[in-house]
This record gives sequence, C-alpha cells and structure tokens, in this order.
Amino acid sequence: MSGISIALQITVLGMGLVFAAIILLWGMMALLTYLAAEKEVEVSASVTPSPSLRSASQPPAGRGEKRAQAAAIAVAMALAEEQDAQAHLLSMPSTAIVSAWQLGMRTRQMYQKGTPIVRNPRKIG
Repeated sequence: MSGISIALQITVLGMGLVFAAIILLWGMMALLTYLAAEKEVEVSASVTPSPSLRSASQPPAGRGEKRAQAAAIAVAMALAEEQDAQAHLLSMPSTAIVSAWQLGMRTRQMYQKGTPIVRNPRKIG
C-alpha cells in the first residue's frame, strides 16, 4: 500500500467516526427530549386542581384558554423585560485617569498597528 491510500483510509475512518458520534449524540438528544416530554405531561396531569378546590364561579379552563393565558403571561414578561432593557445614560466614572496598566496596553496596541505615538518629553528634576 502506498502512503496516499493509507492516508485516505485514515481520513475515511476518522470522518466516519465523527459522523457516527454526531448521529449518536443526535439520537441521545431525541431520546432525552422524548423522555422529558413524557414527564411534563405526567406532571401537568397530576398538578391539576380538583373541582372542589376551584371557585364555583370559575369554570374549568380548556386547552385553548390555557394557551391564551400562557401567551398573555409571555407578552407581559416580554414587555417588562423591554422596559428594563431600554438604554439609559451611563454616569461618568469618578475618575477619568487611565491606569498605568491600561496606558501600557493601549500603547502596545498602537505600536502593533503602526500608529506613531508622539509624546512630549518629561522634565525630571
């Protein structure tokens, strides 16, 4: 066997293992999704209140009413999050002085980009 045929066999074997692993993970996720969905149905069926606990004026909610209530709750939560996420002015920090670390990092970045840095020489003494 030549080197190219061995390389092709190794490539095919490696790619086959990768795709097999992906398919295995996909199957496991599908199985877990199926098992989790079954548990949710059992939980929701066991949590429904008995007719004696419901108020007499409130009829039992149908599937459509529950969906409408869930949609209304989702819209209310989305509106509340939108109000909290609106842009507001940021206050200036107490000091605008750049630390020595920040100055060094910015200087290094400017040198890497090729931007000349012009500084006035300091007088010591």
